[in-house]
Amino acid sequence: MLGKPDGLDRLMQAVIALVALFAVANGVFMLADPLVWYGTLETVQTTGPANRHFIGDIGLAYIVSGAVLLFASANLALRWGAALIGMSWLAAHGAFHVYEVTTGICGPDVFWQDAPGVLGPPLLVLLAVGVQVARQRISPVPLPKHLFLSIMRKVAGKAEPYLDDLDRAAGFATEKFQHAMLLSGHRYHAPAPLLHMARLGSTRVEDCGPCVEIVRQFALADGLDPDRIQNALMGRPDCDEDALAYDFGMAVSSGDVAAAAELGDRIEALYGRKVRTELALGAASGRLFPAIKRGLGFASACTIPRAG
Repeated sequence: MLGKPDGLDRLMQAVIALVALFAVANGVFMLADPLVWYGTLETVQTTGPANRHFIGDIGLAYIVSGAVLLFASANLALRWGAALIGMSWLAAHGAFHVYEVTTGICGPDVFWQDAPGVLGPPLLVLLAVGVQVARQRISPVPLPKHLFLSIMRKVAGKAEPYLDDLDRAAGFATEKFQHAMLLSGHRYHAPAPLLHMARLGSTRVEDCGPCVEIVRQFALADGLDPDRIQNALMGRPDCDEDALAYDFGMAVSSGDVAAAAELGDRIEALYGRKVRTELALGAASGRLFPAIKRGLGFASACTIPRAG
């Protein structure tokens, strides 16, 4: 559950954006006036005479790299894969400088003079992405298929028995499933408790105990009190707001058109249309996982565990 970006999210976005602007500015300079660019960098002059064509080529690489990083910086949680791709040229350039100094092609003095501008940018991108990975503030979408499924098996265990079928499915089914997972937990305007209550209500109607437990774990990770969650599942919500969102999720999932409309109108009157939209997305998309299990013959695993 990524939720609305916090201060550290914004800071990491800003780091990526600054690297992007540096790369674009350097690339434009190299392309617009390659000889002046060459003349401003003493370390570049030690590599040989200026070549306008080669300088322009490298300038284009910087511009493309910066453009991809700028795209990634707008939403690092979703586009961290693009950040790594955008960084690839910068990292390769830095690695080549390391190769040159370790093999004696250039001296240590030249290497260390170049290091801030050559090694600094890719390291900053790696730092920003690494911070977000450590904080679990990234989406699963860019993950390679087998890594994603391996993580899912460790997290969900036997609760998601259809993962093997997903693994064997053709046509990039796993990648599409990753996007669906992200939609089910989308939140930006809605308060976290409201969204989780709507998802719990929706999943509870589907009569899938393991699915409810996964949704419960997401709610706990987002800071909801365990007793608050349990009370809602037992039909005793702690407050009117919890009851409203939980009942809305149940109505959406059960197909009760009149109740869903009435409860949705109440939510919209209290919190606005955007919050209603997010709760509707959470309640509707949360049905996907129990439905997949039923369709693949795993319905016998779907029993709500009794709470003490």
